[in-house]
Amino acid sequence: MTAPVHRIHNFSAGPAVLPMPVLEEVQRDMLSLPGVGMSVLEISHRSKTFDKIIGEAESDFRELSGLPSNYHVLFLQGGASLQFSMVPLNLLPKDGSADYILTGVWSQKAADECRKLGRVNVIASSEGDKFRHIPKRDEIHPTQGAAYVHMTNNNTIYGTEWHYVPDVGDTPLVNDASSDIYSQPIDFSKFALVYAGAQKNLAPAGLTLVVVREDMLGHVPKGLPIMLDYGIQAKEKSLYNTPPAFAIYVFGLVMKWLKQQGGLKVMGERNERKANVLYAEIDRTGFYRGHAVPDSRSWMNVTFRLPSEELEAKFAKEATAAGMDGLKGHRSVGGLRASLYNAFPEEGVAALVQFMKDFEQKNG
Repeated sequence: MTAPVHRIHNFSAGPAVLPMPVLEEVQRDMLSLPGVGMSVLEISHRSKTFDKIIGEAESDFRELSGLPSNYHVLFLQGGASLQFSMVPLNLLPKDGSADYILTGVWSQKAADECRKLGRVNVIASSEGDKFRHIPKRDEIHPTQGAAYVHMTNNNTIYGTEWHYVPDVGDTPLVNDASSDIYSQPIDFSKFALVYAGAQKNLAPAGLTLVVVREDMLGHVPKGLPIMLDYGIQAKEKSLYNTPPAFAIYVFGLVMKWLKQQGGLKVMGERNERKANVLYAEIDRTGFYRGHAVPDSRSWMNVTFRLPSEELEAKFAKEATAAGMDGLKGHRSVGGLRASLYNAFPEEGVAALVQFMKDFEQKNG
């Protein structure tokens, strides 16, 4: 007799919670895909079975956002961190420069990698207030002639998120959307390239998604190492080498789950509702303090502090004991952080809010 499965509430910033129906389907088909006789972990990436898996995954991804036909979808590896280098390698011409908007650690890391290859213009930054806000429209001043503008859509460590797309004129806009992609509708036509590590909202760790506009491939210089060349990856449909087959398979299941939920509009409404419930509790008495300013608050990563570090440590320890894991803030900033990605259930938010009320009553 199979023992009942005990699931806790996973508030981790990533790898993050996956939808239960997806996990159940993976479990059901782990030993053998229906009609195949082999596990997805064993099939050839050159087989008709995998052709169907990756084809449907891309098709459903395109359908969910209405992705224009002149964009390539690449299933790569190396995480968003490799994209920090691949973007300038592919898009930054010799003796050129690129614009970067700094809104947190990951955008700083992206700029640092670009500096190894060319000039970086920091055209806006919120570092001065400890990355508590997203720059206003009038704070952003693109550099004429820059190869591209780079932004980071959501900042997991500080809990800020862009709620508008900056106007950068004709300069190509590159977006690291790792931690909020497909958490709400997205208009890809406003971007030249979007990349995302999949382990937040899309799939398990190991897969990196890159969506690149066709004309940007014309900027790729000759002589790049093959695995770092967007043009080669697009031409070979992400199959130049063995791709992360299992992660792509799960990605496909997540896309189908998103469609079953009603699509990105419904998902966005749900994510906004979850975040607002938690922010309302943070703001209720002043015992909890949100890190991000209200108009820059992330729907995905809710960061907050308590009156003392001792109370924060106690909160995290007692929350873990109560079945709520991953609430300790990033080591670089401390505090608490609740990550509310697509698959995180509303009842989990309700459980955290009740825990916060009880904790405040005992310790406030």
